[in-house]
Amino acid sequence: MWAAVVFSAAALALGYAQTAVNRFPDGFMLGTGSSAYQVEGAWNEDGKGESIWDRMTHENPEYGLGDGNGDVACDSYHKYKEDVQLLKALNADVYRFSISWTRILPTGDLDVINQPGIDYYNNLINELLANGIQPMVTMYHWDLPQALQYIGGWTNPLLADYFVEYARVLFENFGDRVKWWVTFGEPAQFVSGYADNRDYAPSQNAPGVGDYLATHTVLRAHGRAYRLYDRQYRAAQNGTCRRVTDQLTVGAAVCSVGIVLDIQFAEPAVNDSEHRAAADRELQFNAGIFAHPIFTKEGDYPAVVRQRVDANSAAEGRPRSRLPTFTQEEIDYVRGSADFFGVNNFRTGYVSPSDIGISPSKAKDTGVIVGTGERSAEGFRKLLNWIAAEYPGYPIIVTANGLPDSGGVNDQNRIYTYTRFLTALLQAVNTDGVPVVGYHAWSLMDSFEWNYRFEVKRGLYEVDFESANKTRTPKASLAFMSQIYKSRELPLEHFQ
Repeated sequence: MWAAVVFSAAALALGYAQTAVNRFPDGFMLGTGSSAYQVEGAWNEDGKGESIWDRMTHENPEYGLGDGNGDVACDSYHKYKEDVQLLKALNADVYRFSISWTRILPTGDLDVINQPGIDYYNNLINELLANGIQPMVTMYHWDLPQALQYIGGWTNPLLADYFVEYARVLFENFGDRVKWWVTFGEPAQFVSGYADNRDYAPSQNAPGVGDYLATHTVLRAHGRAYRLYDRQYRAAQNGTCRRVTDQLTVGAAVCSVGIVLDIQFAEPAVNDSEHRAAADRELQFNAGIFAHPIFTKEGDYPAVVRQRVDANSAAEGRPRSRLPTFTQEEIDYVRGSADFFGVNNFRTGYVSPSDIGISPSKAKDTGVIVGTGERSAEGFRKLLNWIAAEYPGYPIIVTANGLPDSGGVNDQNRIYTYTRFLTALLQAVNTDGVPVVGYHAWSLMDSFEWNYRFEVKRGLYEVDFESANKTRTPKASLAFMSQIYKSRELPLEHFQ
């Protein structure tokens, strides 16, 4: 059972303590999302360059657990106006989508700036705003320009320079209308493509080395892009623009930059000190490794991560740690480089201490084994409380949450899952005082699901990938979620 807790200062300031337990607070953002490679298609049209996912799915179609690629996907590049109407039918306040780096900068650098790509995103942003929907833009959702992979991709520290210049192009072209920015979506996933995960581009086999190098570069790139926005664009792009902690009304001029972390909550498989320590290590190695440098007052990597990787590296006879070290200047500009904490959650895992895993590897450094995860609403609520306690002072946005299935429009299982998770969310906000300010169902429509290709369906709309028009059909969950988004509450019976 959950004990009553004291409301946080942030929650009280938002008036959350006065909200009925089954209602979303005033100003709470409700929406959904997608990412460029998963939905856009048009992989080589209008000047777009090749990404690492284009390369991997074309040259190694056997990778992954299904067939297909994102060459056409949902064809949202041509059907964006129809998709905005899908959002309107959902009663969405906000739409989180990503920009394809190679559609803007085909080579990844400023030598070629592709105007048709800029035009596409301008059209999408304008269409959203014309229909009363706020754009939330993810700058990078896994699809690195292949040209930059030739120089090492995210393992090369110079990628931070390339990313900052890319971010500058986005701020210059879209920042007058985009007030919500995400630098990176789910970095723990895409850096695994530099370890031993061949199903995730760029499929490089350097476990325990490549993933840490990529992590380090991503954090530096995030911090620098945030400081660029803070220094040159936050105030200039809207005179009333403020940090998200000062103003939270949807549609108001709130300019915010954050990052989205995918976190499977970790529960100890056995309630003893050894298993609790293992569960904490799992959270620190997979969430804290990104969150601690950004969201804590001291910055830098979590102590347990630093200590274990350093010790294992020394035991392996290496002259340096496999985990790079920040300079003090880097610690300072990465620390505090976010206005909100974005979190994706789909499962809770049950953790035990273990010494299995190849050496070197992140799994070996973590020293745990995680059982098959389950869709736990209680674990979701615990995760939101953990974030608020571990990284206090930051508003939280749930940027993806939902259920995969094998298809069909009568998705009662998805309705059941959303009911449970939204109930847990509102309990976290209205009972526990966790400062969550937004929720995105994942995803708008069935799409290319990375290593699962088209075998798994996550959408509120079914997409007929065999049809020429990629026909969208609303699922039962769409009617359910659109009513919740409209009424801004769940039936009270779920809280009794």
